[in-house]
Amino acid sequence: MWRSCLRLRGGGRHLLTCPRGGLSASEGLGPKPPAHTRAYVPPAERKRFYQNVSITQGEGGFEINLDHRKLRTPQAKLFTVPSEALAVAVATEWDCQQDTIKTYTMHLTTLCNTSLDNPTQRDKDQLIRAATKFLDTDTVWPPAHHLSAGSRMARPWHPAAGLLVCILPAPGFFSGYRVEEPETLVELQRNEWDPVIGWAERRYGVKIGSSTSIMGPSIPARTREVLVSHLASYNMWALQGIEFVVSQLKSLVLTLGLIDLHLTVEQAVLLSRLEEAFQIQKWGSVEWAHDYELRDLQARTAAGALFVHLCSESSAVKHKLL
Repeated sequence: MWRSCLRLRGGGRHLLTCPRGGLSASEGLGPKPPAHTRAYVPPAERKRFYQNVSITQGEGGFEINLDHRKLRTPQAKLFTVPSEALAVAVATEWDCQQDTIKTYTMHLTTLCNTSLDNPTQRDKDQLIRAATKFLDTDTVWPPAHHLSAGSRMARPWHPAAGLLVCILPAPGFFSGYRVEEPETLVELQRNEWDPVIGWAERRYGVKIGSSTSIMGPSIPARTREVLVSHLASYNMWALQGIEFVVSQLKSLVLTLGLIDLHLTVEQAVLLSRLEEAFQIQKWGSVEWAHDYELRDLQARTAAGALFVHLCSESSAVKHKLL
């Protein structure tokens, strides 16, 4: 079942690759993530005005030099990251920019800016609460109130219908519920989601509750406590990345599976939008809209997972001796 399900997504394994260009820089330009919208509007771009990017180690960590200027955050703070590996990854994002600076593709830079500026002024406990709020409506939780697929999702655009409008459900929008029909989708959800739940129960020594209430399953108090304790073991920077991935997948379980290397980025994204993929396979897809959404979600999820790992370890870059 998993192999047939993977065919729904097509290609696209190279999530973080981008065209090469001379190492580039910017004068304290702080990218801001675009507001999520179903209608594609190209974000504003700025003409590339720099030539080189370099990395130096300062007192507070590793800094990004843009030509001869220091990169700064939107709040004009010195852009400093805790590890050399993360600095290299951020520099690579700037290096990938061509004639224009596409800040909406620079997810690692955005996460660093968020960690440095902390614009919402959230502390560690608040970040953990933001991530664990998805426990009650996690995408892969056991069956709650059964609904049919047709009652939960507006029928997608059908190529033969001649319609110009398509209502696209947000990834994870129907979190917390499983359908009772059609049987092929029920079986797909059971075969793909249940093993992830089983892994989480074994990995963290917890039990997942179930419920017939439309409000979703009742999560045992100990399960919540164990997962909160696990998240508390991460530092503030890594928690920013975890909360970011959870918000993309609408699932703490899938996020933990991804961070723990139990799932790949492609698997986690596919599992987070399993019903949508099923509907697309049945009815067809809008030529560019579904592909753009899928690639964007994969890129964001991959960047968030990479950010967590680079912020969780004392990583150094091994320099090749020529």
